[in-house]
Amino acid sequence: MASTSSSRYPKHRRIGEDEESEEEEEAEEELERFDDFTIASSWERFISEIEAICRQWLADGPKILMKKGAESVPSFENLYMVKRDLKHGKRVYSMEYHFMKSANGKNSYWDDDTHSMQLSFGVDEFLIIAPLSASGVVLDDPESTKLLSSVAIALSNCGSNWPAFVPVHDPSRKAYIGIQNLGTVFTRRFEADRIGSQVPIRLMHLEGLHELFLSKFVLSSTDFPARVKVHFSMKLTYRTPEYDYDSETLDPEASESLTENEVASHPRKQWDDDCPWAEWYSAEDPIKGFELTAIWGERTFEETLEMAEVENASSFDADSWLLHPIVSQYMVDDSIGKFVGFASQLYLLVNAYESSAQAQFLEDFVAVADNSGQDNSKSTATVPPPSVIDRVMKDLFSEEAGSSNYVEAENKYSRAMRGAPSDSLFAQFCLHALWFGNCNIRAIAVLWIDFVREIRWCWEESERLPRMKSSSSIDLSSCLIHQKLQMLAICIERKKSLNREKGTGHTVEPSNTMQMNKTRKGSAGVVPSMMLLNTFQEMHAPYTQDAPLMTEDMHEERLHAAEAFGSAIGLSGQLERDILFSDMSAFKAANPDAVFEDFIRWHSPGDWVSEDKADSGWPPKGKLSQRMSEHGNMWRKIWNDAPALPVSEQKSLLDPVREGEKVLHYLETLRPQLLLEQMVCTAFKSSADILSRTTYGGFKLMKTKTEQLYATMASTLKSLQGSSDISDLAGDLKRLCQVFEHIEKLLILAASVHRKLIDAPRLAQAIFNDYFNYYLPKMGTTLESICYEKEFTTKEKVGMQERDAISNLFPPPTANQSWRKVLSMGNLLNGHEPMQREIIFSVQERISNGHYSSPTPLGTDEQIQTHRMYISGTSNDLWVALSVTSWD
Repeated sequence: MASTSSSRYPKHRRIGEDEESEEEEEAEEELERFDDFTIASSWERFISEIEAICRQWLADGPKILMKKGAESVPSFENLYMVKRDLKHGKRVYSMEYHFMKSANGKNSYWDDDTHSMQLSFGVDEFLIIAPLSASGVVLDDPESTKLLSSVAIALSNCGSNWPAFVPVHDPSRKAYIGIQNLGTVFTRRFEADRIGSQVPIRLMHLEGLHELFLSKFVLSSTDFPARVKVHFSMKLTYRTPEYDYDSETLDPEASESLTENEVASHPRKQWDDDCPWAEWYSAEDPIKGFELTAIWGERTFEETLEMAEVENASSFDADSWLLHPIVSQYMVDDSIGKFVGFASQLYLLVNAYESSAQAQFLEDFVAVADNSGQDNSKSTATVPPPSVIDRVMKDLFSEEAGSSNYVEAENKYSRAMRGAPSDSLFAQFCLHALWFGNCNIRAIAVLWIDFVREIRWCWEESERLPRMKSSSSIDLSSCLIHQKLQMLAICIERKKSLNREKGTGHTVEPSNTMQMNKTRKGSAGVVPSMMLLNTFQEMHAPYTQDAPLMTEDMHEERLHAAEAFGSAIGLSGQLERDILFSDMSAFKAANPDAVFEDFIRWHSPGDWVSEDKADSGWPPKGKLSQRMSEHGNMWRKIWNDAPALPVSEQKSLLDPVREGEKVLHYLETLRPQLLLEQMVCTAFKSSADILSRTTYGGFKLMKTKTEQLYATMASTLKSLQGSSDISDLAGDLKRLCQVFEHIEKLLILAASVHRKLIDAPRLAQAIFNDYFNYYLPKMGTTLESICYEKEFTTKEKVGMQERDAISNLFPPPTANQSWRKVLSMGNLLNGHEPMQREIIFSVQERISNGHYSSPTPLGTDEQIQTHRMYISGTSNDLWVALSVTSWD
């Protein structure tokens, strides 16, 4: 027994030890398999991260978020956005919080400052969470559900009622799912999807859409009363058809009789054919059309049949009309070469001006270009073929051009520019040069040489210069080339007169006979209160020759001569002697018994010193001044030599042949820099004058900007005259080209708006003012960046009395335009269906009754929007967004 027991116990102890060790091993294994729920999973950490971000955004609020750098959502003034990137597993997500800068009360969702998410789901602020991928949408249903649940839990933990959305499915569908916690009682769920093609016919009409909305909550006739009060609001957007300008000029009956070849050869009429710039270029119409928005305010309907009445109602029954111009992209694109007009060509002319100092004569540019090789001249110094030059010369010197009288209204800054009148010969040359080739220095040189050659032909053949003022005066406020051409035109007329006199054998023969001296000739009338000293006869004022015409450089020569010879005797050269000789001869012919003192009393009263203190009878007591009494006085010598000849028998003070040849010598030897200086001044002035003749309805802002353009040109071009520093001036001139382009664009737009809305002038001016204020930052007048990418979206409200005029923008479609429109959505405007129809259906319920009544009293009787559906689409596209509020 002892042995047995002794052998048993040790064995028992070994078993116990083994059991204890096994229990320890099992306990260790159990510890290894234990899930410690105090440690968060990756999904919980993801929710916690979302919650932390949302709590921070909630604590900051809109004002602090904006200070921290919240981004403004493009095209929306009152909407801002902050975003953060989140990582969950291998996926990276972006969460965006959109909030409004300020809550200005409950605005209509049809406002332009409403984001598509706000409009679609009826929310103000919202979250969007999406993966950072090319498409930015979630294509997997489980992933989207998990993502939305994560955001919903995080927002619930924060106590926030922000709606959250997740984009799903294919990006082209623009599909979303979303959720919003409305406290502890209600939850709102969102869903949106799109039909991209083959929209069912019943969903093209309001009746079908109304039934679609009702189907979301009316499961049977017993669920709701027979009639459900549905709130309805609608927005229709119409776009004007492409305007056919040919229809204005072609009679339909006449066009039908034309053959196909005749129709093909008929030039298509452009929108700006009757605008002042149309002679030089055709501008793209800046207004591509108009979008008319017709809005029906909220109405309540109880039957589907009432929808048919709305669909067939006239657009004139809408509560409000809003008009928005569709502006061409080139109006806001500052890229060089995008806009072709006067400004772009003036820029090329300034480049030519920079190159003008490289040679002393214009022929050098032609010779250098010819010797530099064909390849080098193709890119920078191209010259049109001779046929183009011939057409330009024919236009400049054609007989139909006639003589210009410069009757245009002159701007008060025009004289400071020192250019030529826009209708004059030189101004027309400058305008042609802008469009000749690419306005390079070689093309200008070739054109100028041909131009001067034509002028010399007119001189040699005594042919009248076209486009030149017919009166015998020179405008010293214009550029020197224009003054020279005026002088040449006058010389040609005088030369023709001399040739006619030679042909008739009439010559001027001086006569000194006593009979001629005693015969009065060339009298312009009696001089009041003046008598001849020796004979007590009435003094007659003679007809005298006009002062010889002089250009600006001739006046400067005269001034230099006066400084060189002095002015002690009042003479500054041979010209003054000739004038005085002519006046004395005419005075002697009109007053045969006159003496030198009589001439002085009439011509230079200051040189007659009167000694009469009172009326003491005749002859008056007085004497010549000291300078006229000096021995050898030049005036008395000329008086003694001057014959008694009236103006008609005198030799002209102007030698037309000599002065004409001087003008031609100036034109043929003109330095390139001096030519380009005058061309720049004249081209800027003439281009501005042409644009200023545009009819734009007298918009005040446009008129002010045009005046400012003239002032800017005057100050810039004034520094150009007589300056030799080309590099500094070229930069100023290029900046002036930019200013000119802005004004030119605005003028063209003003003209387009005016003629399209000529029957609604108030609306036309309002639309232009809206665009002007939008465009102003691009003009550099504010601190805004020149890279201005904001879109022009402003709409103007159309008055009731203006609706007829606006409806005329939608002419009834022709058979060719409407044959393909078999299916129609209704709501036609002059036969045109809307390009987009947007509808909001909604149903409201009181909390205290119906399906949403609480089992416990809530102490309130407010209404909530239980169902809301936003619908947007056309006959080929339908997008539906649904929000449903449920009781939790």
